[in-house]
This record gives sequence, C-alpha cells and structure tokens, in this order.
Amino acid sequence: MRGLVMRYGRTTAVDGLDLDVGTGTITAVLGPNGAGKTTTLETCEGYRRPQQGTVRVLGLDPVRQRRDLLPRIGVMLQDGGAWSGVRALEMLRHVASLHAHPLPVELLADRLGLHECGRTPYRRLSGGQQQRLGLAMALVGRPELVFADEPTAGMDPAVRRSVWTLLEELRADGVTVVLTTHYLEEAERLADQVHIVDRGQLVASGSPLQLTRGGRVATIRLVVTRPFPPGAPESLRAALGEGVEVRQLDELSLVVSGPADASTLGRVSRWCEDNDVLPESLTLGQRSLEDVFLEITGREMRG
Repeated sequence: MRGLVMRYGRTTAVDGLDLDVGTGTITAVLGPNGAGKTTTLETCEGYRRPQQGTVRVLGLDPVRQRRDLLPRIGVMLQDGGAWSGVRALEMLRHVASLHAHPLPVELLADRLGLHECGRTPYRRLSGGQQQRLGLAMALVGRPELVFADEPTAGMDPAVRRSVWTLLEELRADGVTVVLTTHYLEEAERLADQVHIVDRGQLVASGSPLQLTRGGRVATIRLVVTRPFPPGAPESLRAALGEGVEVRQLDELSLVVSGPADASTLGRVSRWCEDNDVLPESLTLGQRSLEDVFLEITGREMRG
C-alpha cells in the first residue's frame, strides 16, 4: 500500500497511508475508533476503490483483478456476512461449497466450537458465536491470506485463546494473517509486526518487542487512586534527574522510562509521599503494548 487516501465527504479516513505485510506473518493494524483501520482493510479486500494511491494484494489490484484475487483470500468482516435466518452450520457448508478444495467443515466447526450452535439461526447467535462462524467462513476455502476484522470480539477468554492457537497454526502453515483488534494483549501475543494508525496515518511500526522496548533500559508504571496534581510529570521528572522520561498516560497512570531500577522505585515512592499522591500500584518492568499505544495516540483503545 502506497499513499492510500480515502475520504467520506469532508472527513479524511485514510491520509496517505503506506503499509507492508510480509508473507507468512501475522500483522496487526491497531488504532483508536475512527483511525481508518476498517476502511484500510476493506480497500485491500476490494470492497472500496482507492481514491488516491495504490494497493496490491498478492501482487494483484484488488479492484481490477478481483476475480483472480478472491479465491486466494479469506475475509472475516467486523459485522455480518451471513443471512439472518440461516443456521450456522448450514451457512458454513454453503460457503465451503463455493470453493474447489475446502477444509473439512466438521473439523473446522469442531475447532471453533460451532457444533453447539450449529442449528441456531444466525440472528439468534451470540456476538461471540457470530464471530466464530465468520472466522470459519473466512478459513474454509484454504486462503493464502486472511483478513480478520476484530476476530475475537465478544468471545470468552477460553475460546479467544483457542482462536489464537488456530491463527498461530495458520502462520506456521505459511498463511498470511492481517487483523485488527481492540485487545492489545492479542496483538502483543500474536503479531510479528504491528502498525499503529491514528487519524488515517501510520504513526508507528515494528514488532511488539521493538515497540515496547523503545531503546530504554526499563520502565516504571505508576497507577494512582485519584487524579495526579497539576504538573505531575514535570515534578516527577525533576525529582528523578537526567536521562529519565515521564509520560502521563491518563489522569490515573504514568510511565517512567529510562535507567530505572530499585532505587528509582524508591525515589518515585518518596515523590508520591511528598506530593500527597496515593499509589494503587507501582511496578518495574518493560512497557506493554498498551503503554506504547497510549503514549503514541493519547487515546484509549475502545471496542
């Protein structure tokens, strides 16, 4: 993808976006609501024509060469994709029948726990069951590339982890996966590459380790019980000395990045005492992807 621009009226949803996805990898595209993630995926899938820029998927133009591309990709939509009254397994069998060499429906249904709701009409499925069916429909044709928009939304933790295992198995078999997710833990565990998009622009790229390491030795995360006093980051930075960066993530949490160790923890604790700040938690370790996301976008990820 090079220089992709997509507008809706006066709103620019995607603003000159450049993205690359490696073959046989899991790539996560992250961003706050309205960042342009779904529009970007729909353009790659051929549902939208680029207004500016170029997009190539498996070497093909997803609009002009759509007939050649469709048999090679699987698409899991964020919402919908099945008729309201169709039964879950009936829909999956129908989609399988459209492919030359589909995966065994019963095996796929078993992996994704669809037998329990196989005779239930789509409109009566829970959100998590609809997501499982959508993923099965995207995978049943043995695609080379899978686009998954919020693949585990609404799933309980046990099912979510089974889906993670399935996606990892697909990668091991050489399948490329591009996903969006509001679960940053999901991106941190699965993704080989993470692209963070905000207001239609690419603001950060790298592996989860590259993004969370950030070239710093360690981090301290401070979470408090009531909002920080005005000027808290500057005050704490002065108390800790040179070589330390302090970023306030929201009104109740901040991150100290730099040569942090046990003595730094002690100084942060003393600063809290001197400034009448009551910590809820004070932890030393590596930044999480959530920390990085909040630092870069200044906004929480919301489902």
